[in-house]
Amino acid sequence: MIDSPLMLLTFGTALGCGLMAGVFFAFSTFVMKALARLPPAQGIAAMQSINVVAITPVFMAALFGTAAACLLLALSSLFVRPPGAVYLIVGSLLDLVGTILVTVAFNVPRNDALAAADPSSANGARLWADYVVSWTAWNHVRTAAALSASALLIIGLYVP
Repeated sequence: MIDSPLMLLTFGTALGCGLMAGVFFAFSTFVMKALARLPPAQGIAAMQSINVVAITPVFMAALFGTAAACLLLALSSLFVRPPGAVYLIVGSLLDLVGTILVTVAFNVPRNDALAAADPSSANGARLWADYVVSWTAWNHVRTAAALSASALLIIGLYVP
């Protein structure tokens, strides 16, 4: 039973990490593959549209709200030292580094470069070929990090 604020925070944070892992997993396993099958101009245009539509309050709240919860959980675990604190701290840091840092340092710059690309140009087609490979590779990292973070947080709930 979830009977303390820290347990409730851990449970909610684990759900947030799992939710983000699912979003990233979908992109890694079929969305990017489907876009890569399109002619470059169509793939670029579709991804440009996805990148604009993704910046919504709901998605941003899920992504950055989970990150804020991870930060709070890690700090709380350092001070309160609940059973399983090491799982909570490592899981939280894994999400912060593997999801947020990777997003900001690797995925967003690629999205920005793609946003500036002309879908019908030869330069756009070259950019798209690299984008599909590199963006997806970094998205695999985000997927693994968010899923692992979720698992570690769940384990942390059950350490006696």
